[in-house]
Amino acid sequence: MQYILKYKLTLLGILLGAAGGFAYYYYVGCASGTCAITSRPLNSTLYGALLGGLLLNIFQKDKNDT
Repeated sequence: MQYILKYKLTLLGILLGAAGGFAYYYYVGCASGTCAITSRPLNSTLYGALLGGLLLNIFQKDKNDT
């Protein structure tokens, strides 16, 4: 539970990014099936989750206990 509270912004970014990646696949996608990221829903969902987690991780503040 403490891990979730510590990294709540990063986890939120992962969830939002995954939803955004899947939405991009669903609404835009790749008609030919040769696109590396958007040809399958798993690829675009994982890519979105990675980018969302990295994006919101920028705003995570580090608490130094020293």
